[in-house]
Amino acid sequence: MIGILGGTFDPIHYGHLRPALEVLDALDLAEVRFIPCRIPAHRATPLITAEQRLALVRLAIVDQVGFVADARELRREGPSYMVDTLASLRADYGDDTPLCLILGSDAFRELPAWHRWRDLGHLAHIVVMQRPGDLPPFPPALEEFMTPRRVYAASALRREPAGGILFQPVTQLHISATRIRILLAHGQSPRYLLPEAVLASIRDQALYLGATR
Repeated sequence: MIGILGGTFDPIHYGHLRPALEVLDALDLAEVRFIPCRIPAHRATPLITAEQRLALVRLAIVDQVGFVADARELRREGPSYMVDTLASLRADYGDDTPLCLILGSDAFRELPAWHRWRDLGHLAHIVVMQRPGDLPPFPPALEEFMTPRRVYAASALRREPAGGILFQPVTQLHISATRIRILLAHGQSPRYLLPEAVLASIRDQALYLGATR
């Protein structure tokens, strides 16, 4: 099984990395592919370039077996829609390999606002990272989508290439990329919120110095 974790990663931090590692281990994934978006469809434009964000991702995961940086969204014009990214991955891995789209609970809640969101279930499973015991009610359209697809064990995801929804408890670290950017802009240290190699590269390139968000 292949895990897919998309996002702006502006910048990548331990709040991305630790939960992804727990999903990698809990689901016995072959790999988790970190895919920085080029042009986010649902967020403000990142403060540094997609190439810079990809470089920081590579620094963050260089020593972790099973973590892979994937540049495919940087090569595609227009907004970075996940449905297109999953279609590209499906073309690479074929029809039989289980693909797992990894989402935080907040991102999952917003799924009905995504481009062609119902098609995601035809291309991949969805793994929702959640705080243990935290399963609030979801919007009606999402409940209707989720109910027939929900599974309760990673083994169920291995039986099909796509279509399941699994809630996976993880350690959720309340680290904000916005807070990191503001700390950097004010000359304060975000050390211990993100990998040291990432922080060193940010400082070497003087990234985020004018950040206000």
